[in-house]
Amino acid sequence: MVKIGNVEIGDFPLLLAPMEDVSDPPFRAVCKKYGVDLMYTEFISSEGLIRNAQKSLAKLDIFEAERPIGIQIFGSDIDSMKEAVGIAEGVSPDLIDINYGCPVKKVTCKGAGAGILLDIPKMVKMTREIVKSTGLPVTVKTRLGWDDRTKYIADVAERLQDVGIQAIAIHGRTRVQMYRGDADWTLIGEIKNNPRMKIPVFGNGDVDSPQKALDMRNRYGVDGIMIGRAAIGYPWIFEEMKHYFSTGQLLTAPSIGERASALTRHLDLSIQWKGVRRGILEMRKHYRNYFKGIPNIKPYREKLVKSKDYDELTQVINDVERHVKACCPPNG
Repeated sequence: MVKIGNVEIGDFPLLLAPMEDVSDPPFRAVCKKYGVDLMYTEFISSEGLIRNAQKSLAKLDIFEAERPIGIQIFGSDIDSMKEAVGIAEGVSPDLIDINYGCPVKKVTCKGAGAGILLDIPKMVKMTREIVKSTGLPVTVKTRLGWDDRTKYIADVAERLQDVGIQAIAIHGRTRVQMYRGDADWTLIGEIKNNPRMKIPVFGNGDVDSPQKALDMRNRYGVDGIMIGRAAIGYPWIFEEMKHYFSTGQLLTAPSIGERASALTRHLDLSIQWKGVRRGILEMRKHYRNYFKGIPNIKPYREKLVKSKDYDELTQVINDVERHVKACCPPNG
């Protein structure tokens, strides 16, 4: 059983990566239904929290059905980060996660996210101070390094463990790579197999199928896998991986009816949490992925993206279902 502090998350847990503008409560609820073991909020600005910014405070919304769940924060000022942790504790998450991996310029240029990979001593100091400031387990998500010349993650992982983190998730790219090229899990495997490392080590990057998940598990010996982009519009990936781990067999892909039902539930939850206008608007990023691979889907997808009316949206979703059943019958 893998544990983060006293939080048990399964024998080989599958984690949902925190993704900005994606990992909100409606998305997390859909993923939870299909077997994810640990989830995180979207990353939350420490400066936003301590200044009571509405957008940051809204990201603190967590629900009992989501547990175990971690709140992820980012920032460059140590005192602000500690204060933000105190605010986050107020909603009783199961753990606090520090984002040292976000590669976007508006974050890194301030020395936050992956920007702190240019200042490892500060990274270690910030982590130490956060661990000391809270009774919750503290975990870290980071990258291999800033660029190919600064892949210090093996040493960094040891140092972060020494100052008290209780798990680490590593994305197999540098900051300079952003999301380009293939994720390199070699160093992730070396860290996991380092006899000095006692905390759980989770791998992240490019795992988009049950076969690849099992290969990474067997090849690198990680304690679990963090899934990000592959879960967007395809929450079934978690149950598919678990089934493959236990049986060696692939589950049948979700039917068009199952896709339509999951999308409608996601839409309903989005509206419940955000209100009609914003709930509909922010679902637009998900439609393509829910119906990915369906032939002649473009006209329907365009209607979904343009519509601002709930009844019209559900009608289009029903139309997609009828379209697929007419053009691609199961035994046709």
